[in-house]
Amino acid sequence: MTDDAFVDLSPIVRRRLTLKCEGFNFAGSVKAKSALRMVNDAEAAGLLRPGSAFVESSSGSLGVALSMIAANRGYRFTCVTDSRCNERNIRLMEAYGAEVVVIAEPHPVEGLLGSRIRYIQELCRSDPGILWLNQYANDSNWRAHYQTTGPAVAEAFPDLEFLFIGAGTTGTLTGCARYLKTIGHTARIVAVDSVGSVTFGGLSGPRHIPGLGTGRRPEIVDESVVDEVLLVPEREAIRMCRFLAKKGCLLGGSTGTVVAGAWQRLSAERDDVQALGIAADLGERYLDSVYDDAWVRARFGEIGEFDPDEENLAATATGDAIRG
Repeated sequence: MTDDAFVDLSPIVRRRLTLKCEGFNFAGSVKAKSALRMVNDAEAAGLLRPGSAFVESSSGSLGVALSMIAANRGYRFTCVTDSRCNERNIRLMEAYGAEVVVIAEPHPVEGLLGSRIRYIQELCRSDPGILWLNQYANDSNWRAHYQTTGPAVAEAFPDLEFLFIGAGTTGTLTGCARYLKTIGHTARIVAVDSVGSVTFGGLSGPRHIPGLGTGRRPEIVDESVVDEVLLVPEREAIRMCRFLAKKGCLLGGSTGTVVAGAWQRLSAERDDVQALGIAADLGERYLDSVYDDAWVRARFGEIGEFDPDEENLAATATGDAIRG
């Protein structure tokens, strides 16, 4: 695992913001840490043995990481995803030998995630030999980051004032935040979520970018270690992704969301405040979505370009969807 890759965005976004880049490990995302810890802990508990089968719900990145591990260790893996999962991730999982089930019909209340979970529950009822790792309720998910990502942040940035972390299953968020709070680090923990996500009590709405947000509150979320929550519209995440790409930084949709939220939040702080954002993955897997003009227009219309000199962007980046 790579835990010491950082990029200083300050000259680009005109805020003192550094990114901790998690996309350089072999699985290509921060989810490699959770995947490895969940599988290792399941093996230690005797739940996975040679030839075992397991299943997980994933919007893409965790599924890729689990596919890689399953192939390496001889397990049968089924990833249950939905129509928002990009084609590159599906092809990667299948290349590793995983079975990929794509859910198209959302649950009336809990959306596509609810439908994915119900599919898994029925699969496990029909075949008790299949293990569901359940990243949404599995403490191994957040513990992976309590033991790796959190300590790496604290070591590299002892004087950090703001830590911006995207919220999906909240494994990275909960693990990092709990670690920093445990050691008495004074950094302010800011959870960055997408408008339309219900994780922190927001109104459910359509979301198109995989990786952040949920239609069903994850069991492992711990709001007691979160100081602020920012909800960022997806169009602003896309504008930020495209702006950063034109400056030489091709990053994933969740990272664009984190940077857009951080940019807006830091506008209210002094110029020399020290801030760090967690970049969950890189941008190659988003070439057919976030970086595709036709895909963007079909979902968001004309979104325009991000310009850091637009002082009024702070009002549009998060609107009134801020808690903290």
